[in-house]
Parts: sequence; C-alpha cells; structure tokens
Amino acid sequence: MKRESYSYLNELELFDWDGKRPLIVFDGVCVLCSFFAQWVLARDKEEQFVFTTAQSALGQRLYKHYNLDSENFETNLVIVNGELHEKMYAALCVFNCLGFPWRLLLFLKIFPKSFLNFLYDRIARNRYALFGKQDVCLVPTEGLKKRLVGNDG
Repeated sequence: MKRESYSYLNELELFDWDGKRPLIVFDGVCVLCSFFAQWVLARDKEEQFVFTTAQSALGQRLYKHYNLDSENFETNLVIVNGELHEKMYAALCVFNCLGFPWRLLLFLKIFPKSFLNFLYDRIARNRYALFGKQDVCLVPTEGLKKRLVGNDG
C-alpha cells in the first residue's frame, strides 16, 4: 500500500524525529544491518541522516504504519523527504544522498526493481545465518548515539 509523503507525521508526535532529516531504520540485532548503519555514519560527512533501530518505539510504529512485519524486519526503511524507500531501493536512496562516488551505484537501477528486490530478499531472509545475530541491539558508538532518534517514544 503506497502512502502519501509524510503520512506518518500525525502518528509520530511523541517522537524526537520531525521527518525533516532522512531516517534509516535498521534491525539492531542484525550484524549486517548494524554494519550498514555504521558504514553510512562513517561516510555521511554532512550528518544528514538520523537513525533508529527497528526494535525502537519509533521503528515499531513506522513498520506498523507501513503495514510491514514488525518482528522479522525483512527490509531496512529509509525515509527521505517524506517518502518511504524499502529493500534495494532503500540502499540506492542512501547512496544517492551520500553523493559521489557512492552515487555511481545508481547504475543498478538498470535492472528491474523486481530483480533487485529478489536479490535483496534472498540476503534478508538469510542474514542471520550469513552474517550473524547479536543477542542485544547494537551498542551505539558516540557518533551514532548523537544521531539516534525515536528511542524514547
């Protein structure tokens, strides 16, 4: 179900994210997902992104708002300018926001979205077996800690 831009704002009044900065919602116990968040953090020199885990109150609210599984988290969410991006297009959106040289990865859009999502789904469904799972959510670095939102909701 596609929703209008910023459709979540009325539901998120209690959280410390107003939707103005791009948000990455990631599975905090998934080693691969946590690595991706740290990878973005290290390359986001303009500090445009903020982060929350899928397990946080904000993450849970967003997964439910978009009618996504709020327990298995088979996609990271990236919300930029009020628009939800999922699966491979979420990663491509992040690469685009990070600029050169990461924007060059947008060449992947030459492949059908269904094919990219098929590949993404194969990795997502096996991510714990392939990359591991932490017993608890990611313990944030100082850099990530100051850019985490939505954990007080």
